[in-house]
Amino acid sequence: MAAERPGRALRLAVGIPTSGRPAILAETLAELERQTRPPDEVLIGPTAATDLPERIAGFASLRIVPLPSGAIAGASLQRNLLLDATTADILLFLDDDFFPDPTYLAAVEAAFAADPGLVGTTGTLLADGAPGPGLTPVMARETLARDKAAGRTGTDTLVPGTYGCNMAFRVAAVREHNIRFDENLPYYSWQEDNDFSRRLGRHGNILRLGAARGVHLGHKGGKTSGVRLGYSQVANFVYLMRKGSVPGGVAVRHILRNLAANLLHAARPEPWVDRRGRLRGNILALADLLRGRCDPRRITSL
Repeated sequence: MAAERPGRALRLAVGIPTSGRPAILAETLAELERQTRPPDEVLIGPTAATDLPERIAGFASLRIVPLPSGAIAGASLQRNLLLDATTADILLFLDDDFFPDPTYLAAVEAAFAADPGLVGTTGTLLADGAPGPGLTPVMARETLARDKAAGRTGTDTLVPGTYGCNMAFRVAAVREHNIRFDENLPYYSWQEDNDFSRRLGRHGNILRLGAARGVHLGHKGGKTSGVRLGYSQVANFVYLMRKGSVPGGVAVRHILRNLAANLLHAARPEPWVDRRGRLRGNILALADLLRGRCDPRRITSL
């Protein structure tokens, strides 16, 4: 693995891909300003100028990394552009609705500095609004405050992969082994985080950091359609299983779990989930699988 120069402090960047959620992005940037260890650079990857809030928080170095003209927007492409743009040693990807504890960046820096064989980290979630209706900024800040008052720190744990809402990588390792986010997973790029980190994890350790804590709001704005996501819930796992980056047993369990949840709730769906659209997408993908044409890229024509 390529190493940073001995004796030099690590440069730490934050990269935030975003789409259609300028108000939430502004809240996340406000939380980032509270870090005890400020980022050396902040990179924001929007799909359009309208993704950006009117006020961009003041950081020592902040850059907007736009999509190339004519490119199809997608989380994988946005993340790759941020990777290409960074000049830092460590790149921390945050979702535009992830609120880090004020010591989050300090914990990430300490972990990478302590272990040259560490290639990736993910944080400890105090709450995750993604499976439910989502959390408000007020709820997220209250959760962070309660955790701080309790004085919890947690322990570090070896894990096979990272959770995309908060994950950091050693840039030298990424570039040495030419690991890229798979742009065959378009739009929401379901499971691109799992694929990327599992491939990078073949070259070093990945840790869930007990001291890097935060809240994922799971904001529902700016998401892809239910049909497209339902198709991806099947097609992306089939693709990654064939690719060899996700074990077959893991892929099948996820597919069956998603299908069962969509079937169970289709008659009386939760207000925040398009269960019928997801179920329709699941069925389309399974039908394509039987026909031998199941492909994640098909969602661009759905």
